[in-house]
Amino acid sequence: MGNYKEFYRRSIEGRDAFWAEQAKLIDWHRPFDSVLDYSKPPFAKWFVGGQTNLCHNALDRHLKERAEQKALVYISSETGQQQTYSYRELHAEVNRFAAILQSQGVEKGDRVIVYMPMIAEAVFAMLACARIGAIHSVVFGGFAPASLATRIDDAKPKLMVTADAGMRGGKIIPYKPLVDEALRLAQFPPEKVLICDRSLDKQLTRVEGRDLDYASLREQHLDATVAPVWLESSEPSYILYTSGTTGKPKGVQRDTGGHAVALIASMRHIYTGQPGETMFTASDIGWVVGHSYIVYGPLLNGMTTIVYEGLPIRPDAGIWWKIVAENQVNVMFTSPTAIRVLKKQPPEYLHKYDVSCLRSLYLAGEPLDEPTARWIADALQVNIVDNYWQTETGWPILSSVPGIEDTPRKFGSPSFAAYGFDLKLLHESTGQEVGVNEKGVLTAVPPLPPGCLSTVWGDDKRFVETYFSSFDNQQVYTTFDWATQDADGYYFILGRTDDVINVAGHRLGTREIEEAISAHNNIAEVAVVGVHDEIKGQAVMAFAVVKDPSRTATPEAAALMEKEVMATVDKQLGAIARPAKVHFVTLLPKTRSGKLLRRSIQAIAEGRDPGDLTTLDDVGALEQIRNAVAGK
Repeated sequence: MGNYKEFYRRSIEGRDAFWAEQAKLIDWHRPFDSVLDYSKPPFAKWFVGGQTNLCHNALDRHLKERAEQKALVYISSETGQQQTYSYRELHAEVNRFAAILQSQGVEKGDRVIVYMPMIAEAVFAMLACARIGAIHSVVFGGFAPASLATRIDDAKPKLMVTADAGMRGGKIIPYKPLVDEALRLAQFPPEKVLICDRSLDKQLTRVEGRDLDYASLREQHLDATVAPVWLESSEPSYILYTSGTTGKPKGVQRDTGGHAVALIASMRHIYTGQPGETMFTASDIGWVVGHSYIVYGPLLNGMTTIVYEGLPIRPDAGIWWKIVAENQVNVMFTSPTAIRVLKKQPPEYLHKYDVSCLRSLYLAGEPLDEPTARWIADALQVNIVDNYWQTETGWPILSSVPGIEDTPRKFGSPSFAAYGFDLKLLHESTGQEVGVNEKGVLTAVPPLPPGCLSTVWGDDKRFVETYFSSFDNQQVYTTFDWATQDADGYYFILGRTDDVINVAGHRLGTREIEEAISAHNNIAEVAVVGVHDEIKGQAVMAFAVVKDPSRTATPEAAALMEKEVMATVDKQLGAIARPAKVHFVTLLPKTRSGKLLRRSIQAIAEGRDPGDLTTLDDVGALEQIRNAVAGK
């Protein structure tokens, strides 16, 4: 154990030497010429000139020492299936998948959309793309065709990988009809669609000449060996779309070398995983947590990773702990929302299995409240490590770093700045640093450390304007989160400064949801806000003005209209963005210049003071909001 303060100091003051040291944790086909090129702020290029490959580092380099060690354990409580792949077997499957991609003309730099349930083949697809230098863009399987089409048109993929269906809560969710509709809507649909047929959707149809069967192509390439394509460190590895304050999602672009170094370093220093140990990250590959800590992080580090398809409470609330016990899981990672769901279940499930193998439970995705953290820590008798990060950063911004020093933790705080992040809490209007326990915007002084987004896919201007232009007097990366720092240096995250809602760790842009609701032909105007929710952290609440008031004149009519609006959102974005409640009003609170007062609406919805209303155009609008929330 070392001293974290000294470790952190070296990462900021001796940046090049520090990261050159971390870079030794991966294989380089060609050594890098320089650690950092920061000649075009805020764009940072890490390990310039170095050549490497993510798939080689995740699989090939482990074959000498751990070929027969478990690499991936696939468990589905939905289908009852379980499959284990050693490093040798996973390597073979990825080679087969890579050969399939190449047989369809996929080359270095081509994009591949992965729209898959949580199955092993989704991991094969990601690693196969990395192997041949293709850029994968995984889209969460819960997104609706319109959202999928938007991402397709931005990435312009050569090929798409999907499945006939996924399952959730025992219910079959056909994917192929959603894909077909998305490709009908898209301007730049892929030439080919590779389908993993799980025999779940008996109505599966195929488009002649476009749709390919994974199983039959796999048979053709059983003995395939595909050499890794060596990429210059700064070349993109993947795109992952994240919501923002505009309706158009941002394609977070990740590099190759910096990504690999950042993840393996975080596995050692933050997540304390050792080669040969087992990590269970209960998330989805459609989110950044799945990319970093289901797929790449554990495999880069020579660990066993668990891919789980299912819910935390099905078949019962003990399923996660059963998986931990049976697979001797050492490190686990999930969200505070999942723990709050388990908190409502019978307590005996927490003690049904022997989880003494579990060293630490990591929680991230939304602010972790102290009661939830204390409850699970006492129930499991394990270390709880709260960490805070974003799709954009790919690994923690704030965390204790127990691999270096096991510093005391405070419930409700994700501890300190992670090494490499030079953080400042700035006053929203003046840009000055705030004092102890004073609320400020959490920012990072660039260059951002390795592993963070290198730009927004296809839009360097948006990268600069979105993340580095919030303060007139200085160029800093803005997290868009409020935070405080106490006298001991511990940070506390307070919530968003922008119009992004955090529902169960999933970021949803208010504008995206408002646009989806406005697609209903009877909606004239709408305001969407995130309100506090005991389980999910935040819930989506909508306030809508209708074109034809007779459609909401009675409680029964309003209830029917609300169902229609929710169905419209489901169709446009998917059930993940569905409002918890839609209130109907005749006008929305705005300033005299026409700006929507979302924060005042949110405050009223949460029972708080709406703040300064001197610029309000019509006080009656806020009264309608109050009455709607009160059910009057």
